[in-house]
Amino acid sequence: MIARAPELLTVKETMARLKYGRTKVYDLIRAKRLVSITEGRARRIPESAIQDYIQSRLDEAS
Repeated sequence: MIARAPELLTVKETMARLKYGRTKVYDLIRAKRLVSITEGRARRIPESAIQDYIQSRLDEAS
């Protein structure tokens, strides 16, 4: 069986998914609340990192 590669999103796509602005997304990355990877100048956020961030916010709220 072939494992599915995780989907990597740009900062702009992450902004759209979270409905946050650019500054907020970069603040989350700097605070290590949103995992990202960089290759050269390209920064990508795994889709699973967005799901983890949302789940952590839900856990904090309850």
